[in-house]
Amino acid sequence: MGTAHDDQTDAVAENGGGQPVHQFDKTYWESHWGAAELSERRSLPIHPYIPSETAHLPAGTALDAGCGTGTEALWLAEQGWHVTGADISSAALATAAGRAASAGLDDRIEWIEADLARWEPDREWDLVVSSYAHADIGQLAFYQRIASWVAPGGTLLIIGHLHDQQAQHRHHAPTSGPPEEATAALAGITSLFTGQAWRIDAAYENTRTVHTRGEGMELRDVIVRAHRLT
Repeated sequence: MGTAHDDQTDAVAENGGGQPVHQFDKTYWESHWGAAELSERRSLPIHPYIPSETAHLPAGTALDAGCGTGTEALWLAEQGWHVTGADISSAALATAAGRAASAGLDDRIEWIEADLARWEPDREWDLVVSSYAHADIGQLAFYQRIASWVAPGGTLLIIGHLHDQQAQHRHHAPTSGPPEEATAALAGITSLFTGQAWRIDAAYENTRTVHTRGEGMELRDVIVRAHRLT
């Protein structure tokens, strides 16, 4: 599976013909987190929804599912959480571990190299966060999978690329936005948590502008925070 990244732009690889490839497997993510990308991407700011949606939560154990180079995991550790950062890319994790050591946070974060589409952890967490994580099993299947790792009474926070069919019709260039297989609709995500075991505490869409490579880029996000009742 391709686990995620703390990058705030579309993850696009290319094959020999210059066409986008979105397989989201280990080969894809090791290439994505190659040396040329690491220095730029690891300096990107935290997703703004992490602070706003977790500020009210008491610090406990947290899983950053698809942690990339660790921006969100580091922030959570700074707030007092005991964090597990899991990703499929060894290159990303090596950078994340180095950042944690430099920040004096390596005793609060455990890094695990794992294919989250197939990983079977032997524990649950008080908070499971997924920010722009993409898997080769599809977005909704991935979200349903990581939801099973939330402890009773815990919180799941999903931050994803919003699926926008109209935007796809407006933009014809393959790099104008995230590929369809990396997006999800708000209704699709919330439909996963309609049973008695869950309560949806926040569900919304948001448009924001980030600056990368010296240019502004508009991102359309989908955010869902759910509380596991049982």
